[in-house]
Amino acid sequence: MLEYLKLETWLPENVSTYGAEIDFLFYIIYYITGVAFLLVAAVMVAFIILYRHREGRRARYVHGNTALEIAWTVGTALIVIVLGIMSRPLWARIKQQVPPSNIQVRVTAKQFNWEILYPGPDGTFDTADDVQMDNELYVPVNRVVQVFLTSKDVIHSFFLPNLRLKQDAVPGRTIQAWFEATKPGVYEIPCAELCGFGHSGMLGYLTVYSAEDYKKWVKEQWPPS
Repeated sequence: MLEYLKLETWLPENVSTYGAEIDFLFYIIYYITGVAFLLVAAVMVAFIILYRHREGRRARYVHGNTALEIAWTVGTALIVIVLGIMSRPLWARIKQQVPPSNIQVRVTAKQFNWEILYPGPDGTFDTADDVQMDNELYVPVNRVVQVFLTSKDVIHSFFLPNLRLKQDAVPGRTIQAWFEATKPGVYEIPCAELCGFGHSGMLGYLTVYSAEDYKKWVKEQWPPS
């Protein structure tokens, strides 16, 4: 279905399990608003031409058209309701139903980088085997990754364009998010919230490893004793 709607491929490559569903809704809204914009622009141009200044023609007051106003109000409301009903299950699955996983990271945003904390073999944060890296997030492909987001200073926005994930990081709060990458590679992690003078330089990288390469990376970080 998405392929029929997608006339342009200007979105970042989707490598997320739920990305196709988000793109589908995005393109529906994109085309609805695009058509609305063209109609409004066409009507404005038509009115400019039809009601341009002409010698001898006097302006007259128009009270409006009640039936037309009801029609476009009801039509717009129906579109919003339908979009809300269509997006509700996906929103709940992404934001309210975090799948179980033993791949967890804590991401702490600060001006102007991402602190990535890995809990180590014990699977518990704030213990001796934790490893912290700046702006480097490593995960295995085809595995659910749980992210615990927080911030040290101002509001930031953890953005994975290729994973179709964007979640605010708020000081004093820990917000849980998740994703599952479907393709190995290196992807950008920009901040999507204007967070200060160095905002444009706040950029991390997500490296998605194959299962074998991820095991090697884990052994490098926590060598068997």
